[in-house]
Formats: sequence, structure tokens, C-alpha cells
Amino acid sequence: MVTLTLDRLTAHYGRRQILSEITTPPLEGGRVVALLGPNAAGKSTLFRRILGLIGGGGSARIDGTTRERPLAYMPQDTGANAVLSVYESVLLARMQGRSLKVQDEDLAEVDRALRELGISELGERDIGDLSGGQRQLVGAAQALVQDPEILLLDEPTSALDLHRQIQLLSILQRLARERHMLILAALHDLGQALRFTDEAIMLENGRLIACGPTGEVVTPELLRRVYRVETRIEACSRGQPQLIVEAAT
Repeated sequence: MVTLTLDRLTAHYGRRQILSEITTPPLEGGRVVALLGPNAAGKSTLFRRILGLIGGGGSARIDGTTRERPLAYMPQDTGANAVLSVYESVLLARMQGRSLKVQDEDLAEVDRALRELGISELGERDIGDLSGGQRQLVGAAQALVQDPEILLLDEPTSALDLHRQIQLLSILQRLARERHMLILAALHDLGQALRFTDEAIMLENGRLIACGPTGEVVTPELLRRVYRVETRIEACSRGQPQLIVEAAT
């Protein structure tokens, strides 16, 4: 099974250090990991460092992979190319690094990704005509259709309404289990992180504050320190943890 291990990972923009020696235990396939932290904590930078888009020290080691390109990435801004239809853009993402000849299997994977995300009806629409939320779902389809072993998602629910947020997070949770995929998602909704993720990494000012099971990372003590809010976490009638924010400190 694929694993991702961060070992003293750093990142620099010019002379400015953005990430400071981020080290984690092996993050295993089949699990959803929340990347948490306030604005400017370094979450997007961490994704870019893992992908090798920016330089720095340390390593992001992938073990147990059977593929030449095990990673797929969905950035915050997926762009809006009005020249391409939704179907064409997802197919193009599928074909990255593959043979230029489209196979029936490739078309089937595009159809499956659009269907799973509930956007099949958008297939013939131009990307530039879509709402921000629709483009975000297309971006998720572009990432999923690459059939990665490790999927990095930078705020995948930020433009979605509540129904679509829950739908997408439920789909990601299921796909992680079914495909033995490691999903690392930057999230701002800590309640959703508690509900839909197995583990969490919390950053503050480019430093690792905590890493472990989500319920051990999202605690009133750490939220007071990192997010500067007073909170309570209580179980609902079904036993699910519920985050209650009482005040900003």
C-alpha cells in the first residue's frame, strides 16, 4: 500500500523560509488526512513542496507505489479555459503522461468521474460558463480521473454549497477506502474534518503543531492556541463529535 512520509521538509521563497522542518509518520493509503491551519499557515506551500514545484530541504518520500506518476493535485484555483468543454478538460487531465491515443477505458473513466461527482450534465458546457462551485467539482474530476494513489486537494469545498460539500467529502472518504488511495485535503471547516477524515496535520506559521488521529488534533486546547477560539467538542445523539465555537479570544 502506498505511503507518504515527510521528513524535515522545508520550503523557501527566495530567502524567506515558509515551512520549517515538517516531519510526519508514514501517511497510509486508504485514509483521508486533513491539512489544517489558519490562513497563511503554509498549507498550499506544503502541497507545492510535496509536488516539487518549489525547492527546499528534507524529503517527501513515497513508498509502495507501482506507478510512475502516483500523485494528482487539485489547486485552489482550477482556472477557467472557455475553449474547452467540461468533458474535454477532464479527458485531457486523464491523458496527461499517457499515450496520445484515447482508449475506450479512458472515456469510461471520464464518464465515471463525472457521474460520481454528479456533474455528468455539465459535460458539454464550456468551462468558462460555469460557476465557481461547478468549476471546483470539475477540478475534482480532473484529479480523480488520473486514478492517483495519492490525491492532494487544496480547499476542495471552498466554493461549494453545503449539500455539495457533504457529497464531495463523502465521495472522497469512500474512494479512499475503495481504491486504497491516500487523500490529503486542506480544509477550513474543522467540524467536517472531524466527521470525514481519519488523521489531521495542523500547521501554524509554517511549523508542524500536531499530527495524528483527527480527534486528537482537533481539540479545544489546540484550537485556542492556533485558531484563537474557545470551543467545545461534544458527541451528538449518534455519537459523532460536534464542534461548538463559543467565542474568539
